[in-house]
Amino acid sequence: MIKAVSLSEAEILEELVGPADSSLSRRVAQELLSLEFSVAAKETIRELLQKNNAGTITEVEQETLQNYTRVGQFLDLLQAKARVSLMQSGSSL
Repeated sequence: MIKAVSLSEAEILEELVGPADSSLSRRVAQELLSLEFSVAAKETIRELLQKNNAGTITEVEQETLQNYTRVGQFLDLLQAKARVSLMQSGSSL
């Protein structure tokens, strides 16, 4: 059944990999928790955020920042699921 409301990308991803389902193996969960942006990517994000806050960001830079944000949100969801999986299996984070 199609919902009458519009779902955001984050809400759709939540349905796909929501942390409530703790079905990840210990090894996979630990690997997901080790994922992070590179130092160069973090610097790019910091610069884009500064430009955005100053109001000097270009349209292309804004799109790049939005893409980093979406990927970061997806990573947050995966890592939340990994933490729940580890906690429910009795493993330490």
